[in-house]
Amino acid sequence: MHSAREAYATHLARVRRLSPATVRAYASDLRDLAGTLPEGTTLEDVDLEHLREWLWRATQRGDARSTLARRTASARGFFAWAHEEGLIPADPSLRLVAPKRGRTLPKVATADSVNDVLSGLAAHAASGDPIALRDHALLELLYAAGIRVSELCGLDVDDVDRSRRTVRVLGKGSKERVVPFGLPAERALDAYLVRARPALSARADTRPDDAARALFLGARGGRLTPRAVYGVVSRTLGPALGSATVGPHTLRHSAATHLLDGGADLRTVQELLGHASLGTTQIYTHVSAERLAATYRLAHPRA
Repeated sequence: MHSAREAYATHLARVRRLSPATVRAYASDLRDLAGTLPEGTTLEDVDLEHLREWLWRATQRGDARSTLARRTASARGFFAWAHEEGLIPADPSLRLVAPKRGRTLPKVATADSVNDVLSGLAAHAASGDPIALRDHALLELLYAAGIRVSELCGLDVDDVDRSRRTVRVLGKGSKERVVPFGLPAERALDAYLVRARPALSARADTRPDDAARALFLGARGGRLTPRAVYGVVSRTLGPALGSATVGPHTLRHSAATHLLDGGADLRTVQELLGHASLGTTQIYTHVSAERLAATYRLAHPRA
């Protein structure tokens, strides 16, 4: 089963062109499945009851419904592929049912709270500290463009068109899109590129090509990692929202919601965010509707 899992991971990456993070998630699910099978179970031995037992154990652990749904998709995709490749005579996952996903609205910051945080970062960046200049620029860009943290960390200097105020990002499924950003983000990026990036680059012991191209650098001169970005966002935006679980996606959710609140149409927001399905973008209409209802209840005399 191990060799089949490895071959399937290669198929996901090279044929289906899924992102490395998605491939790792599916591979992790399949390793977890293999760990629950009785010793000596081969790929052909796996049946529907084995799969149901695996999901039941995950339920007992308290896995979220979204995680269970992904695990179901991982199993169904793997066994469908194995059947098509002739590795198994029948697909045991055909009757495996995924639990319904619960709809949870994303955490969204108000426009005022985001502005306050960005103003504070701008004041700190005025000191000229390279890390402060970098942090200001990356938060401005995360909010202005609504990009994912993986897309931010994957940016190269050449991906930014400063004359047109656009950035070229590589999204999920290796799909490329061009996203605009505003004047505040442009100013923050200019200050970072001129006054901070050269200083951070000089800290590197060696200069690999990847770090030489990278837009955002870490404290030691290498390409900035998603984990480091999570830390920056959590430290700066978390206190404003009173939450310790705030991350880069909160800025993405906030940007999408504020665009819709400001009158942008759903298709435009879908294109900006790089969503493959309009249904994914529609979650933000629920956020806006709930805000509208809450404001109405507070403001209307006959609410």
